[in-house]
Parts: sequence; structure tokens; C-alpha cells
Amino acid sequence: MKKLLIITVMMLGVIGMAQEVKPTFEKMEDGLVKATYYHENGAVAQVGTFLNNERHGEWISYSAEGQKTAKAEYKNNRKAGKWFFWNNDQLTEVDYRENAIVAVNTWVSKEPVATNRP
Repeated sequence: MKKLLIITVMMLGVIGMAQEVKPTFEKMEDGLVKATYYHENGAVAQVGTFLNNERHGEWISYSAEGQKTAKAEYKNNRKAGKWFFWNNDQLTEVDYRENAIVAVNTWVSKEPVATNRP
């Protein structure tokens, strides 16, 4: 009986972890709908807005650990403006105009060099 209870508890734990975390949608002003998508661990994966069922406005993506990984802008479901991508010590900026890339810049953070002073 004890073994059956332990197996049942373990199975429920596995099933609970395997469930998909469904996105949430919230009506806002001006016809916008705020969407929040989640990672399997329940952490926020993306937050952004829709207008007339199309991506519109700012979208931010996060890693499963909660670190910001991207910031994007959409206008009527088309990529627009400056997008930023963070990856460890690197920041990449991609400029969009009319849904096309017009420029890409990348910066790498460098640790300060230690100096040996007497």
C-alpha cells in the first residue's frame, strides 16, 4: 500500500510538470489585447500586444530564468524600428523599416583588465 501511494504521488508530480502553461490575454485600451506567454516552468516567456489579431506594439522575450533576451516592435504585424537581442555579454541591435532589416550593430561587453600595482 505504501509503495502504491509513493508511485501515485510521483506520477501526479510528473503529470503536473508536463502540463502546458497556457497564454493569457487581457483586453486593454484602444482595442489592444495584451498577451503573455509562459515557459514550461511557469516563468514569463513573452509579453506583447495585438491589434485586430495582429502583433502590434512592443514585445519582450525572457529566458526561462527570467532574463530579458529580446525587445521588439511591430506595426500591424510587421517588424519595425529597433529590435534588441541580449546574449550573455553581447547586445545586438537590428533596425527594421517596412519589415526589412536596414542595419545591424553588435556590442560586446568586455571585463575591465586588472592591473598589478606595487
